[in-house]
Amino acid sequence: MIVDENLLLENGAVYENYSAKEVIYQLGDVPHYYFQIVNGTVELNNYHEDGKEFTLSILSEGQSIGESMLFGEKAYPMNAVAKTDCKVLKLAKSNFLKLLGENQGMVFKLFRYLSDRLFYKYVMLFNNSSVEPVSKIKSLMDYYKECSLKGRQHVFQVPLTRQQIANLTGLRVETVIRTIKKMERENILKIRGRHIFY
Repeated sequence: MIVDENLLLENGAVYENYSAKEVIYQLGDVPHYYFQIVNGTVELNNYHEDGKEFTLSILSEGQSIGESMLFGEKAYPMNAVAKTDCKVLKLAKSNFLKLLGENQGMVFKLFRYLSDRLFYKYVMLFNNSSVEPVSKIKSLMDYYKECSLKGRQHVFQVPLTRQQIANLTGLRVETVIRTIKKMERENILKIRGRHIFY
């Protein structure tokens, strides 16, 4: 958890439940709340003019959603959509900023979290500019594995579907499927059932 659940509740946060595919906020909405996932998975995405979805990030338990937008005056540049049934803590922006003003330690914890998210964006931006699918998929899996602290080969279960990997890397799902099979043949990863272990 970025911010302790009890601390959020003490400062006026409320629990909200979202069903899978339900929109938490959408492109163009003005940020008025701090959102933190209690359980479930949330996807940040956009859609190209042709309707093709582009996934910016997939967030899960303990992570916050769109928190960086609370420090500016701009509308959300993306959608936040529940990918599974979710329980989220929602705190008014004014209460959140007041909470940060009263707790310097939390500010630095939030800065570290934002720094990690920026690091991920830079790594993915660079690797998505590659034309080689293996390097795109490998860098995505490296990032998720590093975050899980499971360093041994083939023990980390990648928490993404092939479609999500495609959306995060800008590849077609067919390319992802072929590339993952190739990576298995090269002993880069293992496939057990429908799960990928890296």
